Amino acid sequence: MKWSGVLSLALGVIALAFQLQVARTEAVDEHAILDTPAPLAHHVAQAAALPNIVVIVSDDQGFADVSYQTHAEEVHTPNIDRLAAAGVRMTNGYASAFVCAPSRAGLLTGRYQQRYGFYTARDSREGLPLSEITIADLLQQAGYATGVFGKWHLGYRPPYHPLKRGFEEFYGFLGHGAHDYFDLKFDPDQVHNAIYRNNEIIDETGYLTDNLAREAVSFIDRHRSHPFFLYLPFNAVHFPMQAPAEDIRRFNTGHHDRDVLMAMLWRMDIAIGEVLDALKRNEVWDNTLIFFLSDNGGARKNSADNAPLRDYKQSVYEGGLRVPFVVSWPERLPAGRVRHDPVILFDIFPTICAAAGIELPPGRIYDGRDMVPLLQDDTTGSLHDVLYWDGDDGQWAAREGKWKLLTNKQNQLELYDLEADIGEKQNLVEHHPDVVRRLRTSYETWRRQMGKRISGR
Repeated sequence: MKWSGVLSLALGVIALAFQLQVARTEAVDEHAILDTPAPLAHHVAQAAALPNIVVIVSDDQGFADVSYQTHAEEVHTPNIDRLAAAGVRMTNGYASAFVCAPSRAGLLTGRYQQRYGFYTARDSREGLPLSEITIADLLQQAGYATGVFGKWHLGYRPPYHPLKRGFEEFYGFLGHGAHDYFDLKFDPDQVHNAIYRNNEIIDETGYLTDNLAREAVSFIDRHRSHPFFLYLPFNAVHFPMQAPAEDIRRFNTGHHDRDVLMAMLWRMDIAIGEVLDALKRNEVWDNTLIFFLSDNGGARKNSADNAPLRDYKQSVYEGGLRVPFVVSWPERLPAGRVRHDPVILFDIFPTICAAAGIELPPGRIYDGRDMVPLLQDDTTGSLHDVLYWDGDDGQWAAREGKWKLLTNKQNQLELYDLEADIGEKQNLVEHHPDVVRRLRTSYETWRRQMGKRISGR
């Protein structure tokens, strides 16, 4: 690293340390502000020890469409598998919504997105409220280089642009959900789907998934000597069903759309492999905290496989909510561990903060919990007493331990024992009225604390 870069990083760390010390002083009077900062070399060493952060999000990926767990014969994801082998895989990992944009909002804010009225994909057209603090905001303030490469889906008007939400670099598109994988030329009638490099709309070529990998690898190469936060939200394997012809020919399931999905997944897995290789090549693998997950359950429209779960995206059954979920940090977490404790996408925010030594901002409720102590421990634990889902469309769900209470699209109340019935086949609502009353009351109390839809409809 050049001395100018070292000095800039050190000054950023010193500024953060001073801000945190002031915050502690305001909260506890007897702790006085340090008279002098620690030596410069100490702060530089502290910065060098900070973990890099990588968050990889797939789009509409099926629960069984990853080969590190039970899967159909055609599923082959060797690079996602090696990430899982290097870390901890969560069999009860959840998205915070059954559609894309609200989950992405929850991830970046560490809060139930319903708290600030972000319930549906349509709310993305209003944008992530400017009152919300993103994980990128905090990491940038802590001296991290921050970059996002892929699908934003959190507002396409200028105030909501990624570069105004804590990110220093951006390559991708702003929204809405789908994007053509091959046609990357600017269309004035589809401004929200223009390809951006930072603030500039560009005409691009190639296959979009490949391009995202290229940009992510470049980011790692350029920031290998400096703590970085890489957010890589793929639009794969979201509709439209498009993949390179040579990849489609690899598969012969008897169903064309399934073949295309497998090709799209294959290409995304290659992209993830390139990111993992870049981390190792730049010798930052061991001290990089990596998360991989899908933004919601697999979609029926793209021929996803959610077995053994029930239903698909846009549903509060497990197939709409439970997702592939891996956490890896070679320096701190055991390799190859499997945890069955429920965790949820917005747990990523406080986990990153704890890893980076960042205190959660005061004056707001954070619903996520630091996962690292749970992931390091061999004992059974629980980060959450109850988890909730609500899309403001009549569907809602609450999970407490093995119990899950939900109201489906037909407004019917259902109760399932997920330990005995992962496929949600046997409705126990008539057999456990006490559990139904408790969870319904818990959900209703939680729902009253949430905000109104920001889109107003």
